[in-house]
Amino acid sequence: MRVLILEDDPWIADLLKQIVLSLRPGARVDCQGRVADAIAAWQREPAQMVIADWNLPDGNGTRLLQAVRSQDREVALVMITSRADRDSVLEVRPLGISAFISKPFQVPKVLDCLRRLLPGDDAPAPATASDRDFLGHLAALPDEEIDLPLSAELCQQLQDTSDAPANLQQLGDLWQHDPAVQARLVAAANSPLYNSAGQPCSNLADAVRRLGAATALNLVQGLALRPVARLQDADLQSLGEGLLQTQLSVRQRVTELARACQLDPAPLQCAALLQRMGELAVLQQAQIWRGRGLELHEDQLQRALRQHSSELANRLKAHWRLPIVLRELIGACYGLAPGNTRREPILMRLAVAEMQNADSREVQRLRRLAGLA
Repeated sequence: MRVLILEDDPWIADLLKQIVLSLRPGARVDCQGRVADAIAAWQREPAQMVIADWNLPDGNGTRLLQAVRSQDREVALVMITSRADRDSVLEVRPLGISAFISKPFQVPKVLDCLRRLLPGDDAPAPATASDRDFLGHLAALPDEEIDLPLSAELCQQLQDTSDAPANLQQLGDLWQHDPAVQARLVAAANSPLYNSAGQPCSNLADAVRRLGAATALNLVQGLALRPVARLQDADLQSLGEGLLQTQLSVRQRVTELARACQLDPAPLQCAALLQRMGELAVLQQAQIWRGRGLELHEDQLQRALRQHSSELANRLKAHWRLPIVLRELIGACYGLAPGNTRREPILMRLAVAEMQNADSREVQRLRRLAGLA
């Protein structure tokens, strides 16, 4: 089964894709951001469901739906729109639209809507012989397929409730300790659609404010809908929990250091949670790999962590367009850039050095550079 999505916001398009895949894991989902491209995609290969936003940069999504209806009167059409007036609904009535999704939408309602409309699922394609080299798989992985796992507790919480927290403060309190949430929301807040002024966003609170509570909640709920949202195998869970505890310890220490220096701790807290994202990305891919029925032994996993963690982290920073200031803070966890005099990177390096029981002379040097001696 094939589903065609027309949505110019890549984060919302990905969310809709995850909703479809959570209901029909075997579906092929094609996301397009322009009306002309979506019409061309339909003409190349028709789909069994079409989901289209109404207003797009190059015209109305109704053009796609008209092209579909000129060839197929049965395929399910879903219109995403902020228009709720009677005239707008009557305007597209001849197209026989199956359902309207109002913006800003709520994920549980979209799930219920698509569950009723999606055709039966296709069986996922079996693993092939060429899929049996995990390191080769990581090297060939497209950027858009690299992601981070949710913590088990937050994943369960998101899957168990459909109620949004009442305010932005509650959102921050729920998500401030999860690397996947931090990465997703900061990345979305720095994308062109949400950052028209070109001002970098380097922490969770600013990201939630920029996106708005409804969009932020939708994006986080989308993380929990992924076919592999969290680490499930015992060995992967153990490794992931160890990484998270390290990240949280650095986060706590750098918060203390920032406050001692009267600096804003928020960007440093975000960097602390993202410092091991390469390793987490490898673990996420290992869980997906095993979920496909492919073997992955301990020695292979450890080799993948050694050889590919740094590469995946760098690819994520570029793909998510993380701002330079945040990249510098993450990099400082591993070493200071030559000639650095900024206190924030020094504090990041100091926090990690303390956690690693670094030579006391190095710690004292960093404390002097930070003005804490």
